[in-house]
Amino acid sequence: MARRNLTAHLQAAAIESPELDARLMIGAVTRLDLTGLITKTEQRLTAFDAARLKDFARRRIGGEPVARLLGHKEFWGLDFQLSPATLVPRPDTETLIEAALDILRADDMTTCALRIADLGTGSGAILLALLHELPNAIGIGTDISLTALETARANAARLGLADRATFAASNFAAAIAAPCDLIVSNPPYIRTGDIQSLSTEVREHDPHRALDGGDDGLDAYRVILGQAANLLAPGGTLILEIGQHQSDDVTRLAHAANLVPQRPPRADLGGVPRALAFHHLPR
Repeated sequence: MARRNLTAHLQAAAIESPELDARLMIGAVTRLDLTGLITKTEQRLTAFDAARLKDFARRRIGGEPVARLLGHKEFWGLDFQLSPATLVPRPDTETLIEAALDILRADDMTTCALRIADLGTGSGAILLALLHELPNAIGIGTDISLTALETARANAARLGLADRATFAASNFAAAIAAPCDLIVSNPPYIRTGDIQSLSTEVREHDPHRALDGGDDGLDAYRVILGQAANLLAPGGTLILEIGQHQSDDVTRLAHAANLVPQRPPRADLGGVPRALAFHHLPR
């Protein structure tokens, strides 16, 4: 009954996925998984759980993402804890993982002892997803937020990857010296003037410095491309997440750094070019 009522309440408030959100929120307050929710439909909420669910509903209708309510989010089949200093990992960003694995498979490198760098790591989602898939790889994640780095370290420990992942406070790759076989990044790429037009879920609840890419949205790319050009090992690859209509501009900046597209942009599930892969310009 509580689930049906909450679904109807969210639907009336024009929440995009009311049934899923209701299931996740009720599962969180009752500590039941999907099977438990199905088999224990007659279980009554305690007064404490009912009050907590009411607070969840109020916050969700106010625009707070479910992942922020619960404090964690699934990405690449793995569960990541969040903090106010980290973005909520989104399905679009899984396009970077797909692009990286495709390139490594094509070169028969998935079992090699690779060195990976994730610039602006946030929760560590990209780096840790890659390490999960690449058993002999090691990686470093950088971020300017110490809180984000604490979150990423905790996620690495929870996922059993702490022995292959290190994290450092750094402006993108400034603190990295050793050559990298793979550099990945989902940098800030929203134009400053566009941030106020973003959805409430993003504008009010994601950290702005992880969103704001400067006046033209390209500030972070200018820094990363210059750094990556000096850090890529021979045959190495740089993969960047990009926003809508940014492919040509980022490619132009890459050419200026002596980097060229390794393959066409990879589109996300919505058909938007989302991941660009670069390597050194052949000499």
